[in-house]
Amino acid sequence: MQRLVSISILGLLIFVGLSAQTYDAIESTYESANAQYNAGNFAQAAQLYEQLLDSADFGDEQAYIYYNLGNAYFRVNELGKSILNYERCLRLQPGNKDARYNLEFAQSKIIDNIDQGNTFFLSQWITTLRNTQTYRIWMWLSIGLFILCLVSLLVFLFTRPIALRKTGFHIAWLAFLFSLCSLALATAAYNHRNDKNEAIVMQGIVNVKSSPDRSGTDLFTLHEGTKVRVSDRVGEWVEIRVGDNIGWLREDNIEYIVH
Repeated sequence: MQRLVSISILGLLIFVGLSAQTYDAIESTYESANAQYNAGNFAQAAQLYEQLLDSADFGDEQAYIYYNLGNAYFRVNELGKSILNYERCLRLQPGNKDARYNLEFAQSKIIDNIDQGNTFFLSQWITTLRNTQTYRIWMWLSIGLFILCLVSLLVFLFTRPIALRKTGFHIAWLAFLFSLCSLALATAAYNHRNDKNEAIVMQGIVNVKSSPDRSGTDLFTLHEGTKVRVSDRVGEWVEIRVGDNIGWLREDNIEYIVH
């Protein structure tokens, strides 16, 4: 399950564009974190990966650090932090199969009795398709298909052979249709990447209340690592939804996937 990922030094240097001194410090910290992980010092490795994330914004390359951090936390039985960082990795790299597998494995360890509800199979299929690529790739695919549509339309309008015109017409409408589908997937992927209302329960056991105060009735219990959707806030309390279940808990019991 646990496979460490190394970042390309050259790619990181070009992407981040840091000064030589700052880059040397980041490179040293990253190498130290990997060394601690390989030596079995997972808590120390996690601390160093956290330092990296605090030191700079690595853009999409940050996904690799989140992945390694998730692995380190899983090894020290910090299930909530492990799931949180796998989720953050997948927001940047939805097609990362290792992170997806590790996330599902970690989620299987959650002690929970909450009915997550049933998802329509078509919705599940669309979500799976959306997660195969980043929103940028879906967008570029949409643009490419739209250009193909325009070229095919020109072929249909300005060529004489009937067979060529028919071919141009059919390619044009198919390319336009798939361009719209790609655009919809790009929009969905972008919205998912930037969704600030999903969070992970970070406490071992949390009682969800019927109202935003301690005197509220206990409705159900959540365990560390459970993903919730925040729908409202009142002071230090948030209303959360898990499947068909709705209730209130203190905001300090969760951590948002997107900061």
